[in-house]
Amino acid sequence: MMEALLALAAGLLIGSFLNVCIYRMPRDISVVRPRSFCPSCEHPIAWYDNVPVLSYISLGGRCRKCREPIPIRYPVVEMLTGLLFFGIVLVHGPSLAALKQCVFAALIVGLIFSDLEQRILPDEFTLGGVALGILFAAFVPFESGLLALVLPQGWGPVWVSITQAVLGAGVISSVLWLVGVFYKHLRKREGLGLGDVKMVAMIGAFLGLHGALLTVVLGSVIGSVLGLGYILLTRKDASTYELPFGTFLGVAALVCGPFGKQLAAWIQGG
Repeated sequence: MMEALLALAAGLLIGSFLNVCIYRMPRDISVVRPRSFCPSCEHPIAWYDNVPVLSYISLGGRCRKCREPIPIRYPVVEMLTGLLFFGIVLVHGPSLAALKQCVFAALIVGLIFSDLEQRILPDEFTLGGVALGILFAAFVPFESGLLALVLPQGWGPVWVSITQAVLGAGVISSVLWLVGVFYKHLRKREGLGLGDVKMVAMIGAFLGLHGALLTVVLGSVIGSVLGLGYILLTRKDASTYELPFGTFLGVAALVCGPFGKQLAAWIQGG
């Protein structure tokens, strides 16, 4: 339990940094300089006003300087990241597998909220995540599965795992890209952004081919139900409204990724 509580604290801090990335990356502002500032008045934020979650509560959700409301996204991202880290370490223990899933969860949280706010999926999260996913595959091997049967027998588990990460990154994202090209050719308008394709590649690098496929299927179902429901309730034009597909993919990835095996076992047991 102590390790999980430490992971919670680390997640709160990582969530605070993710908020910086979510605001600055789509606007092409450095995440290093300048120091944290209020988005409304741009006044620098003191360290004691930058404590995850607690500062938001103590300030009543408003900037100390200009008294403009602080977006609720800030404490939500911090708390969500902290709880995810807590749950991951609680399930996987203090291990490299837990570290991999924590990194994956942080990337997904950053992508979900970047897509919700700006309809942008930063390359730093997607392409950087592809590289991290393939790197992690060397140290946290995938289960070999059927792929081991078609690869050369001399290949060890590390190379089999890296191959799974590469295929996971490449296959489903390529199929998704082709679907987007076909849709654009058929409907004469953009139906799927390249950022979504890169995000699927990142998910595949972390979760493998099977995990990426499950994520796309589940994300599409979530997007169809929630997205179309939102369009009907708000009476938006379904032919022109841009749904945040990356957000739906992110929610599905969190279900299929860090807690996928536990969820599957619970469903089978139930």
